[in-house]
Amino acid sequence: MKKSLVVSCVAVALALAAALLLKICVFADFNGVKAVRVNIPRYCDNAGVDSCLRAELGNDFGGKVSRLFRVSGADPGKANGSYVVEPGMTALRVAQNLRKKRQTPVRFTFNNIRTLSQLAERAGMVMEFTPDEFLEACDSVLPKRGYRSGDEYTAAFLPDSYEFYWTASPYKVVSALADTRDRFWNEQRRSAARRLGLRPAEVAVVASIVEEETADDKERGTVARLYLNRLQKGMKLQADPTVKFAVGDFSLRRIIGRHLQVRSPYNTYLNEGLPPGPIRIAESATLKAVLDAPQHDYIYMCAKEDFSGRHNFAVDYATHSANARRYRNALDRRGIK
Repeated sequence: MKKSLVVSCVAVALALAAALLLKICVFADFNGVKAVRVNIPRYCDNAGVDSCLRAELGNDFGGKVSRLFRVSGADPGKANGSYVVEPGMTALRVAQNLRKKRQTPVRFTFNNIRTLSQLAERAGMVMEFTPDEFLEACDSVLPKRGYRSGDEYTAAFLPDSYEFYWTASPYKVVSALADTRDRFWNEQRRSAARRLGLRPAEVAVVASIVEEETADDKERGTVARLYLNRLQKGMKLQADPTVKFAVGDFSLRRIIGRHLQVRSPYNTYLNEGLPPGPIRIAESATLKAVLDAPQHDYIYMCAKEDFSGRHNFAVDYATHSANARRYRNALDRRGIK
């Protein structure tokens, strides 16, 4: 009888201790000085969830959240997601967010992207999927949207900030990004492209060259019209940025003969017409600059000798040659090879 009473007392004491511990966990709050994001990968078991929580939130608070999550009996596999924990947030609330998969969206921002592989790498840094999975999604989604080859894929995207859940599939992300591009290309803009004799993807090619040519927003329309003039006259574009793309070196400050001879469909000194795809992901403002390019007769351009990033424009080759000579002399004076 006494033994049974002792066992009962021990059981009660353990239950009270467990209840007290649980109460301590429930009301514990995160005392971090700034918000922390916790990512729970796919296929985690309770030990995996516990490891992620402790790694980001510390052993004390992370362990309490983990204990509450386990006590709730939730399926650890369903905790897969990305969650922001704010200072002062209780362990109970964090555990409930995991149990109910109340994710905090991640922001996918990109600009100054030149290649599809660079975009895939950027996406892989933000999302749960890998860069290769993003590229596979492009191959699955974009041909159905009318992109004729992989070279045109970068025309499907517009630099901006987008929000997704970390667990979103690459197919959903690529489709959503392409949807944004499609909304930009309303009928009015498509009509403007047709008047130029271009498809929207080809407008993106021109815009990509324009962005690489000038950093001056006010100059972009003028540069765009120059290349449109050359296209309409059947002249080769002879755009230096396409040569840099063909060579694979955008740090080049001086294009010389050997660069101009590089065999590539992107070398517009050797090939007529537009290259097969954009040489960067152009901003919507630059696409508009191409569509609204002001009329003029310029067919030549050369960087200004003051290295301002702006250009001297010319209608005739003699004037262009004089402009080019001043620029080459400026390069020589600075020792730029």
